[in-house]
Amino acid sequence: SQKDNEEEYIKDNILNQNFKVSQPHQVWLADSTQLEYGIKHKHKVQLSGVLDLYGRRMISYHISPSEDTDSEISTFKKAFKSMGDVHPMVHTDRGSAFSSKRFNIFLIQHESIHSMSRPGTPYDNSPIERWWNDFKLRWINLHETPKTLEELKLLVKDGMNYFDTLDRSETRNGLTPKEYWNESIS
Repeated sequence: SQKDNEEEYIKDNILNQNFKVSQPHQVWLADSTQLEYGIKHKHKVQLSGVLDLYGRRMISYHISPSEDTDSEISTFKKAFKSMGDVHPMVHTDRGSAFSSKRFNIFLIQHESIHSMSRPGTPYDNSPIERWWNDFKLRWINLHETPKTLEELKLLVKDGMNYFDTLDRSETRNGLTPKEYWNESIS
């Protein structure tokens, strides 16, 4: 029935703002943010991402017209494909894309526990909120507004590469996310 398709799967806040992890793939955070392109910022898209709490590394992203279940599953498919056989706890907000039956079945298939922010508590997912904020302030806003979707995709790709391989942080002992990860694996 139609109601079954709209059934919401609300999960507990298992993460509970415990943002300290000791290795990759313990906790992945997911969220999306709006980006604009075209003359007078006419076009808007959603940039979805999966952020590993370890080293605050954005391990996958996806650009789509709206934040929906398909786009979030696509983002996670990319993450699991590139990271291999891992089973992180996944923390999201309570948006309809994340509380959908299909998204939750997808996580179960990947043996991942789903944790959700409490209502009206954006701090529960603050590391990825902060990541998007930095990405916009220190990358997107420093470049001209892309005229086309292709230009926007290229700008985002270059920005993701910059933050992963060039952006050094004191919280990572002066390393980039990629270097920090490589150090944990060796």
